[in-house]
Amino acid sequence: GGDDDDDDDDDDIPDADEFDEDNIVDDDAATLAPSAEDGCNIVHTRTYDLSITYDKYYQTPRIWLCGYDEVGEPLETKAIFKDISQDHARKTVTMDNHPHAGVHQAYIHPCKHAPVMKKIMDNLAQGGKELRVDQYLFLFLKFISAVIPTIEYDYTMSADL
Repeated sequence: GGDDDDDDDDDDIPDADEFDEDNIVDDDAATLAPSAEDGCNIVHTRTYDLSITYDKYYQTPRIWLCGYDEVGEPLETKAIFKDISQDHARKTVTMDNHPHAGVHQAYIHPCKHAPVMKKIMDNLAQGGKELRVDQYLFLFLKFISAVIPTIEYDYTMSADL
């Protein structure tokens, strides 16, 4: 019965003992060079914590950004706006106190979220498609990525649109 299926799945998993180190790519043009100043192989970059709250007035998600520099110190407002699309900086993206964290953070103003997402949903509905909640959130984050082009998102999930 069912035990045979489990054995077939194990055959698809590579064995670490059979790993061939000749397959490792040493020079990849898409890879950033490590920082020479500290002698380690870690590439230092700015990072952001993203949090999502619900905006009761606009009845949409609100994206909050808390940025950190290359050594983990909080970013100043000016530095955060360097990472934001200049079409959106200080217009769509502004600073305010996070409602739960109690610290001053950048946020993407939610006033246009609902109309844009409704238009996308209506276009899908006309094509006979409907999004699950997880697909909606994925699509929403793709929409938000236009505002924050310097943040890399994981696009490995397919929304099957």
